[in-house]
Amino acid sequence: MTYSSENNSIPPANQTQPPRMVSIALPTYKPVATMIILGITVLFYLGQMLSEASFNGTDLLFGYGGKINQLIEQGQVWRLITPVFLHGSITHILLNMYALFILGRIVESVYGHGRFVLLYFLAAFAGNVASYVMSPNPSLGASTAIFGLIGAEAIFVIRNRRFYGNRFSSTLSNIGIIIALNLAIGFMPGTSIDYWGHIGGLIGGVVFAFLAGPQWEVTGSYPEMRVTDKQKNSMVLVSALIVMLMFLVAAIFLGGK
Repeated sequence: MTYSSENNSIPPANQTQPPRMVSIALPTYKPVATMIILGITVLFYLGQMLSEASFNGTDLLFGYGGKINQLIEQGQVWRLITPVFLHGSITHILLNMYALFILGRIVESVYGHGRFVLLYFLAAFAGNVASYVMSPNPSLGASTAIFGLIGAEAIFVIRNRRFYGNRFSSTLSNIGIIIALNLAIGFMPGTSIDYWGHIGGLIGGVVFAFLAGPQWEVTGSYPEMRVTDKQKNSMVLVSALIVMLMFLVAAIFLGGK
């Protein structure tokens, strides 16, 4: 992605030339964390398949790590995170990993590795808490985190709209359509999709991105111009703690009802 800016220097009186357009490379990161998370999730699914093949169809990994309300109430709080690694079918994991591959590369490229990992697992936690509070049904899947990535991308686009130029409206509209369609599918009769998990993951991702997402600014003057992120690292950690505490309080006081 590049940002175009007019050169504000004034040409000599005896010269006439149009304003120069300057292309500025934007800060980007390789999707290292995305690919690691994707690989780990696939390994977990292979473990689920192996378990079912070895124990007469019993999925031990889901038994020990799925979102099961009664067991969470007994103190197995890890189940508010571990479902992000588990999936119910080959179609389920293929759809989620495809979404992670597409969205993860986009979001990690601007959020950076550490902030992306925080975003992913905070959204997963938020989604599973929302599901725990609002739904008695067992659930599993990475879609809680995927919805967090979608929400975080929307906040990034809004906050850094000037870098998108004429593409701002269309980019934001596309994100909105994706969110609306996926939420609508979850509310359709006969589906077993955990739409509360989707909504919780979306909220968690949006809140974290709003508090700690990248805030780009152009610094320097031509030709030494660059784009930097003015978001403070300390704010990233504080924001992660805020989101964690917000949903933890919800789990403690609203869960099990």
